[in-house]
Amino acid sequence: MKTPPRSHPLWLAFLLHRLSGLALALFLPVHLWLLSQAVTSPATLDGFLAFAEHPLVKLAEFGLVFLLAVHMGGGLRLLALEFLPWSDRHKTYAAAAIGAALFLSGTFFLRAI
Repeated sequence: MKTPPRSHPLWLAFLLHRLSGLALALFLPVHLWLLSQAVTSPATLDGFLAFAEHPLVKLAEFGLVFLLAVHMGGGLRLLALEFLPWSDRHKTYAAAAIGAALFLSGTFFLRAI
């Protein structure tokens, strides 16, 4: 089986899926720690929630929602590879998934600011 060249759109979709998964895996322990602060140290949680109102944090939330949407789209793409017939138009679907991820995360961002 020939592997696609690194400039191929589906290789880029593969890379984006892996990187988004890695970033989400790094974020999850921090998120769980922060949630634990609600029980163990409410003052620490309140301080972080005040910090979360900063515009750069809102931008980071946009990035997080984008990563979630991209990772979900990549997972759906992989399921399609496994269970559906594959054709050349799938690179268009991959591009549409990234566009949808940008739209969803952008909508979240605009509502958050």
